[in-house]
Amino acid sequence: MTTTPPGGRDLAGRRALVTGGGAGIGAACVRALAAAGADVVVADRDAEAAGVVAREVGGEAWVVDLDDTRALDDLRLEVDVLVNNAGLQKVSPIEDFDPEDFRRIQRIMLEAPFLLVRAALPHMYARGWGRVVNISSVHGLVASAYKSAYVAAKHGLEGLSKVTALEGAAHGVTSTCVNPAYVRTALVQHQLADQARVHGITEEEVLEKVLLTEQAVKRMVEPEEVASLVLWLVGPAGAMATGASYTLDGGWSAR
Repeated sequence: MTTTPPGGRDLAGRRALVTGGGAGIGAACVRALAAAGADVVVADRDAEAAGVVAREVGGEAWVVDLDDTRALDDLRLEVDVLVNNAGLQKVSPIEDFDPEDFRRIQRIMLEAPFLLVRAALPHMYARGWGRVVNISSVHGLVASAYKSAYVAAKHGLEGLSKVTALEGAAHGVTSTCVNPAYVRTALVQHQLADQARVHGITEEEVLEKVLLTEQAVKRMVEPEEVASLVLWLVGPAGAMATGASYTLDGGWSAR
């Protein structure tokens, strides 16, 4: 059951697509957009997870593997809101980083968003309205050791978002990035063991000494906090928000 947000049903009549929508940040975005009146497509490689969330909000599930970018070359999307959220992480020193893991992260987190934006823009341009929100990261603005592929992909996503904003402005299309610090999701939980191994410390120490060390506010971001910002960016109040990055990093990037 979704709850109507304070802004009402500002997205009634709009169609939205959220990648990685079956869990975590993506699922929170799906719920927020649906509560604002949007018809939401839940895109995820996990058919069961996508189906569960889609049924919850009365939306549509799209089972897709964004690693297969060739299959997206000729795609056309009739959506008004695109949230590029799907991602993955690999923690390893550069000299030990598996080249195929590096390539896979670029495909899913940079190449696929480009192809989805490319597929969605003709419809957005035809309607004179569109919203692209890229779930980036504080690592789209700063770097951390042992995350070469993730940091590279997020920095690339920032550039793609800015170019989309410049090209889309004359057509009523905005493009922004949302840049959270560590969000309380399964993706982050899975990092604890990898980080513990790389740094030679316990998982409890990873949370205190690695994940939260750069933040002034010593807690994880909640998925619903990210979704709330996404909803603002795609709503009427966010019409002048474009070409920029919006941090939810607890003060990390203030250093």
